[in-house]
Amino acid sequence: MGKNRRKSKAIWLNVSLFLAVLTSLCWFHWSADFSEVGAIKVIGLPPATAQPVRRLKLEDVGQKVYERLPSLPLENQYIHRETGEVDTDHNLVRRLVEYHVEVKNRPPYYRFDWKLTLADYLGVNEKFSELEYPGNNFLEENPLEGDRAVIEQLNRTQRDALVEVLVSVFNPNRPQITTPTPTASPSPRPTPKPRVIPALPQPGDSRLLLP
Repeated sequence: MGKNRRKSKAIWLNVSLFLAVLTSLCWFHWSADFSEVGAIKVIGLPPATAQPVRRLKLEDVGQKVYERLPSLPLENQYIHRETGEVDTDHNLVRRLVEYHVEVKNRPPYYRFDWKLTLADYLGVNEKFSELEYPGNNFLEENPLEGDRAVIEQLNRTQRDALVEVLVSVFNPNRPQITTPTPTASPSPRPTPKPRVIPALPQPGDSRLLLP
């Protein structure tokens, strides 16, 4: 009787020990998973596809654009209110980019968005707010009307070239699109005149020679 009791006690002890070990393993595994998830949430790792935004200074953008389009007017003759001197760094391209990116919140990477901005300057898209136009808050004269006049004087080819350069400045790895140079059409060949064949002499034509 005592032997059976000791045997039962040993079995229960082994079962209790097994359950304790199993519980410890489950708790350790759950704790590890919880710690891993918590670490990811705390660290806040960005997705692998996220790329840093390439930021450019407005002065650098203007310099790059004018290097490729030297005939584009600078429009940097406006006087700064505080210094009383001409602010030569505040040019047309700088204000154009600032209006596009900061005022209208349009991305600078796509041709379509730049065409929308040029359409604003041409008066066929969204209306300007004179108070929000770049330079109005520190230049003695609001450059809006002068900038609009310059954009309106550009022909379609010049505006397309400006858009292409702006996009390429913000997308340096983008393949360049070369505009084909128009070639002169060949001059039409002159139409040969029909050859006139004289008529054969007829009877009595000799009388036309009489005086």
